[in-house]
Amino acid sequence: MLATEEFTRFPLLMWEKVLSKVKKSVVFMDDKCAEALHWSGGAATLLEAGARNLKQFSSFEACGVNEPKAVFVVSTLLKGRTVDIIKDIISLSHFQYCVVFTTVAHSVHLLVNKVTTEMEGSPVFEQFEEKLCEWMGNMNYTAEVMHVPVVFAPVSQQLIVAPPFAHLFPLLSPDLEAINEKRPEKRRFASLNDIDMHCLPAELQIEVKSLASALNSMFEATGTREESFALGPMSRIIAGELANLPQAKNRRKTAPNKASIIFVDRTMDLTGAVGHHGDNLVEKVLTMLKLLPGHVTDVQVDMLELTSLHKTPHSKNILAPGCLAQIQSSARSLWDAMLTSKHKEGVIEVRRQLVEAASKENLPIKMSMGRVTPEQLCSYIQLFRSSRGALESHCGVLQLGLATAQTLRHPSLPRWDSCLAFERLLLQALGDADFPAVLRQLLPLMKPRGVEDTSASGSRLREDELGPDELILLLVYLYSLADETQPADHDTEEEEELEKLERDLIGALTLVISREKELSPLLQKLTGCTNPEELTAERVHSAVEKMFKTLRGLSSTRNHLKQLRSIYTASDGIHQQVIQVIDICIFFLCPFCWFLFFALLPRPSSQLFLFPSFFLPFFPPVKSVPYSVSENKINNKR
Repeated sequence: MLATEEFTRFPLLMWEKVLSKVKKSVVFMDDKCAEALHWSGGAATLLEAGARNLKQFSSFEACGVNEPKAVFVVSTLLKGRTVDIIKDIISLSHFQYCVVFTTVAHSVHLLVNKVTTEMEGSPVFEQFEEKLCEWMGNMNYTAEVMHVPVVFAPVSQQLIVAPPFAHLFPLLSPDLEAINEKRPEKRRFASLNDIDMHCLPAELQIEVKSLASALNSMFEATGTREESFALGPMSRIIAGELANLPQAKNRRKTAPNKASIIFVDRTMDLTGAVGHHGDNLVEKVLTMLKLLPGHVTDVQVDMLELTSLHKTPHSKNILAPGCLAQIQSSARSLWDAMLTSKHKEGVIEVRRQLVEAASKENLPIKMSMGRVTPEQLCSYIQLFRSSRGALESHCGVLQLGLATAQTLRHPSLPRWDSCLAFERLLLQALGDADFPAVLRQLLPLMKPRGVEDTSASGSRLREDELGPDELILLLVYLYSLADETQPADHDTEEEEELEKLERDLIGALTLVISREKELSPLLQKLTGCTNPEELTAERVHSAVEKMFKTLRGLSSTRNHLKQLRSIYTASDGIHQQVIQVIDICIFFLCPFCWFLFFALLPRPSSQLFLFPSFFLPFFPPVKSVPYSVSENKINNKR
């Protein structure tokens, strides 16, 4: 019978293939593969396997005469810019032996080269091996090219993420318009549900095929015969691609284990992703702290508390940041507790393990009961800086403790409770008024931060004052519920009222963003600007208009469903609630969910796999599970 360990071992098993080739080599790795390695032991595993060095996959890197072997690990096709970078590195070095690992399967390379028939061997990889020898300057040198799906990262024993697919997002109404623009008028699609794989842009097709291939590799390694279900148009395309893979068809004939895999478009329930109702410590840590450069699933932990350095504006650049990914057993157990427990229980467990670690090292710790404060945690952590041995032995627990303390004292944390309060008020209002009336309640909130506060002396920035990021999240939250709270027959007057209100909101939000002194990652992505000096009113207005166009499409994402059409339950004014379809953003394995779904699926299955087509940094585990996941069953035999 399958167990979760079978799947958490799979990423490590794939990395072993890479480790077998890195002895006495310099390893060049792109950011996406580096993030997958980050959760599978990190750079230390490469060095322990015999690698001499690990470098960024960049044209500005090279090796010396005494470094004759190179290993490249990339998450892209061996085509275009990737090939140029490999050629640049080899041309500036003195390699005699090159190994290239790509996470993209050979079958996808054939498709890109417009080869539709199945071929023996790996001709595309063999041709690239010849190019490598040519760039090294001697055809007798050794070159190897192979496919290894190092795309999954085991965050915990119950959670696996896929960093290379973090940007893969379900299709929305603007995507439908973009696809229809390139088609004759008579052949245009009426809805997103009519779109098939061949209508997608070429780059998106490659992403879908790569994801399906990676999933197939996982199921091959675990001897799994899956039955696929899909909820949402993008999920249907991905599930269909997995079902029709020739390799998958052969595997399903002989695989001994049965399983059900459920693909869910995250747009089916964005209230679960953007809402602040989740009482989970890790969710708050990932929201408050800055991401590690080049990462989408881990954050930077300031390590200054473990040193005697004074805190200055430049001190952060002196120390390398800590992170959440740890390999020590004690740190892994603490991480699991933070991941699965409620916020209060997680914080108490952090304090308990810090006290236990200090006691083991005979450090002069002063016990205190009651509420856990960030100052208390920092006082425990600072005890370790006087002992290098203690630091090394408990560095994992200390980094998680610092992440917790920095989250608890983060200046943005009060906004979390403010957002939760507003969400509850808006839900209550949705039961009593129409959507435009509820949306109008956001207008007073849309004002530039730091304006003069009449309730206090002087102009200052209140800690709980909502910024543009929080306002955008509230808009997404409301528009995800909009279609359920509006009457089925919208009259022209209501439509005009909504359009006028949206214009007012666009203008107010444009002013809020234009007045920002520092752009968050969300605003940088929304506006395409990296600093406030680049912002212009026209540029911001255009970006916000485009955002509202996307928001309008969110309200109708569940209209095609026969069941699960509603995530909102109207009741009295006190007990309004949102029923989350599924509160998960990534590949999630949970024994409780397996048992629950056994009774719900059309036929018995030995395991359950959840794999939505929208990947984001981690959100909390499943709180409520949908009944009718078989809304769109994918036929494996077609």
